[in-house]
Amino acid sequence: MLSPAVLLFVALCLVILLLQQIQQRIRRHGDAKKWGCQPPLVAPTGFLGIPGFIRMTRAAKKKHWVEFVAERYSKYGNTFQQTMLGHQAMSTIDPENIKALLATQFNDFCLGTRLREFYPVLGAGIFTLDGAGWSHSRALLRPQFTRDQVADLCLMDGHVSRLIELVPKDGSIFDIQRLFFLLTIDSATHFLFGESVGAMEDNRVLGNASVGNAQGFAEAFNLTQEYLAYRSMALSFYWMINPKEFRDATRRVHEVVDYYVHKAIEAKRHPEKKEPGRYILAEALAADNDDPKVLRDSMLNILLAGRDTTSSLLSSVFYFLARHPAIWEKLRHAIVDEFGDSQNPKADITHARLKDIPYLRYVLNEALRLLPPVPLNFRVAAKDTSLPLGGGPDGKSPIYIKNGMPVMYSIYAMHRRKDLYGPDADSFRPERWEENAKRGWEYLPFNGGPRICLGQQYALTEASYTMVKLMQRFTTVENGDPGLKGPIVDSKLTMVHGDGVKVRLY
Repeated sequence: MLSPAVLLFVALCLVILLLQQIQQRIRRHGDAKKWGCQPPLVAPTGFLGIPGFIRMTRAAKKKHWVEFVAERYSKYGNTFQQTMLGHQAMSTIDPENIKALLATQFNDFCLGTRLREFYPVLGAGIFTLDGAGWSHSRALLRPQFTRDQVADLCLMDGHVSRLIELVPKDGSIFDIQRLFFLLTIDSATHFLFGESVGAMEDNRVLGNASVGNAQGFAEAFNLTQEYLAYRSMALSFYWMINPKEFRDATRRVHEVVDYYVHKAIEAKRHPEKKEPGRYILAEALAADNDDPKVLRDSMLNILLAGRDTTSSLLSSVFYFLARHPAIWEKLRHAIVDEFGDSQNPKADITHARLKDIPYLRYVLNEALRLLPPVPLNFRVAAKDTSLPLGGGPDGKSPIYIKNGMPVMYSIYAMHRRKDLYGPDADSFRPERWEENAKRGWEYLPFNGGPRICLGQQYALTEASYTMVKLMQRFTTVENGDPGLKGPIVDSKLTMVHGDGVKVRLY
């Protein structure tokens, strides 16, 4: 039996906790009133949000997660509150709210548990860190994406030429998405680390350390991202998702990246052996810090962005072009008119000339609108704060956001709002960008605010160059999967087409 003194102590602690809760509620009520906040619509998700979470995981397994989330916005409005595994969370596709999350109230929000969720693969880097760690990582990476670096089309040319060699020349159906993911991991490792992993080659050996088939590395990298997406969905229960398949894939990815880490450290220790030439990210990172774990984390974080954004964009472009032959013809005419075809080239392909083809830009913009590379994202409140819209019967009043509350936003759903993009918002129509080329926070394929994607111009340049080279070489694209009624959107960390992009190229 507990002594009276212990019982008194326990009772006193409970009273203190209760008083703190009451004080917190009074303070929050006062802040909400001062900020003009009104309650948001609450979407039903069942007891502790468990039934809603189960429905979402089932949708993810069926490669329907992104559309499942978008359907909830069409049902409950542009901003609503829901419960997920016992946690209150806010969901929004209001541009003003997303602007507040990413820019005007940047310091009110953070990445929450992302570091712990993604740590087994990505460690501590630009995509997982907040605060000073993030600022330092971004400052190190920024020089890699200067205009001179991005415009280095000679580096891309060899990889795109290899891609064209792998395209079946007999008009047979193939999955072009798979080739784009191999292309971009080769070009990204070459661009960022000074040497390509060689995913488009068979049985590549890196230096003296054989890492097996480099295509296996690309597949392992894909698999790790799939599990990281599941860990992110599980919120505070992320630690439960750690199967052997995930650990094995992570180990394989780390083995390959560690090869580049070793090269970078050796270049720092023996500068006389370095070949003069362009800025190489891996060597710049090693000059700042030659801790192998720090280097691996930084390199993996930027590899994720350098590779996935471009491959996702190119796959989506060819998905749509294969279904819109008139748009293919219009774009190809513009490209051949500027550069000629592969048999009769007219002019060198340069960064400036790529930007001088408006219709190429419109096609890219429209693919990014309908199928943004990062369709779903979130932030977590770092303090008690508010968002500008979503409260009250008309949704026009501010809403109160408690410290620690996740705020999820869907770029995919926002880009398809008919009140923002017209009644044909679900249609692929590049001409809309000729009619209204200026977009604000309702168009965010590369995020916004201080964390806007550093590699945006790199991705657009590589995608543009690849499209030009393919359209110079092939006159016709055909849909290789006519039974598919719409894109199967499978969001790992970035958007992929769940059943690939099957086409014929002549």
